[in-house]
Amino acid sequence: MRSKGMIIGLAIAVFAVVLGLMAVSYHNTAVAMDEKVGAAWSQVLNQYKRRSDLIPNLVQTVKGYATHEKEVLTQVTEARAKVGQMQLSPQMLNDPKAFAAFEKSQGELSSALSRLMLVVERYPDLKANQNFLSLQSQLEGTENRIAVARRDYIDTVRRYNTMLRRFPASLFLSVTDPELTPKPTFSISEAETKTPEVAF
Repeated sequence: MRSKGMIIGLAIAVFAVVLGLMAVSYHNTAVAMDEKVGAAWSQVLNQYKRRSDLIPNLVQTVKGYATHEKEVLTQVTEARAKVGQMQLSPQMLNDPKAFAAFEKSQGELSSALSRLMLVVERYPDLKANQNFLSLQSQLEGTENRIAVARRDYIDTVRRYNTMLRRFPASLFLSVTDPELTPKPTFSISEAETKTPEVAF
């Protein structure tokens, strides 16, 4: 009778140790993945900042050649200013409305830049200007970096969100780390799928 009680007690102890080890493992994995999401987000912000820093030089260069294209230049400047007014922080990832507002303002800036590049096609002298060519090349490189950073962020968030939803991780994490919630990801609006049109 006593040995049966010991076996049951030992089984309960082993079960508790296994549950504890699983909880620690899921916690550590979730924390590591949460940090990766934050790092990927920082890289996205870094590339958007790089783009924002290039815009004033680009606008000034185009302005020298295309003075009567004020509407497009104003749109680019206003879109950049709107992006610059946003309070960017890691906490944005926990606020779907703030994330959506950020994504929308970046989309508007991308759209304004696309219209600006279409306007440039009307100015052969500007297209041949070395300063403009350098800025255009830097902007194209930055847009590629943004695309890569967004792709990496989306993939990191996909893995993180999947881990949070999988059983039994979801059960353990709801107890050990209830503050860890799914992160938002980028989407493409219908407006972004259309080629911008500039009337000549």
